Amino acid sequence: MESLVFDSDDLQVTEDFLSRAYARMRIGSGSPGASRARIQRDTMPSVSVDELDLNFEMSYSVTPLGKICLCMVHEGTIQDHVLPGVRDNFGPGDLVMFAPPHLSYAGRICSARYNITMLDPRLLDQVAATGAEAPQEPVRLTGHRPHSPAAAEHLRQTIVYLRDHVLADPAVREQPLVASTSSQMLAASVLAAFPNTADTDDSAQDRTDARSTTLRRAVAFIDDHADQPLTVADIAAAAHVTVRALQYAFRRHLDTTPLAYLRRARLAHAHRELRAAQPSGDVTVGDIAARWGFAHPGRFAALYRDAYGTSPSRTLHG
Repeated sequence: MESLVFDSDDLQVTEDFLSRAYARMRIGSGSPGASRARIQRDTMPSVSVDELDLNFEMSYSVTPLGKICLCMVHEGTIQDHVLPGVRDNFGPGDLVMFAPPHLSYAGRICSARYNITMLDPRLLDQVAATGAEAPQEPVRLTGHRPHSPAAAEHLRQTIVYLRDHVLADPAVREQPLVASTSSQMLAASVLAAFPNTADTDDSAQDRTDARSTTLRRAVAFIDDHADQPLTVADIAAAAHVTVRALQYAFRRHLDTTPLAYLRRARLAHAHRELRAAQPSGDVTVGDIAARWGFAHPGRFAALYRDAYGTSPSRTLHG
């Protein structure tokens, strides 16, 4: 997990950096005398978030990234973006997928300030796996634009939250549970935003498997492993059912989701740790919250108050 800042007005140096940071590419400037590039990158396992500011016109031609690459435009335009079957232009407010992980693409950056968020495509399988075993075909995104403005806005908010409240604080992003929870949240938001191949319909077998014994196995696994990075697929495999059957069991018997129950279990651990901590020691509410996967102190405090009727700081200080 790391952060880096790049600032250069040398086009060749910028091309070398972009080739290392993304994939092999060729760039060319159409703005004589202007080639200033500023880039900040923050990373955690399987995810990176970059803010780029290029004050010149730049053409690009990029080899396949092997990752899902999302682009959110703040200012300026990206024109003549081309990949097999697609030619499009993007402007301020647009949030798009540049290309599927296995395809090359090309286009032009026109004095733009924009965000690039990249994630390992295997994260999609972790939140959309359809069985106890790994799916035969990985989940794929089938369109480069979100299917609705509301879905795009939700994904935009997720990226901003990840950038500002997880990756911005090294002490937070280095917590394994924060990294696991945040990456799954991002993958789920991507699946909710873009058309994809995931199958979300409950089958008759899923409904049959969603019995109380399934729920007990899943709850026991979550309670015993709440201190470890867990995915929905992990919990389903431990319960010997599909992800759909697991989700149906939690809806039917507890009116919640597996991840919501996992969050509640981790909240209970944080509560016990707050009660056991020495109020005069060096430990803080933020330390304990991050250790149990809660990156945002305000959200943690709200969840805690709803569950225990008091603030976490009051519990810590007795």
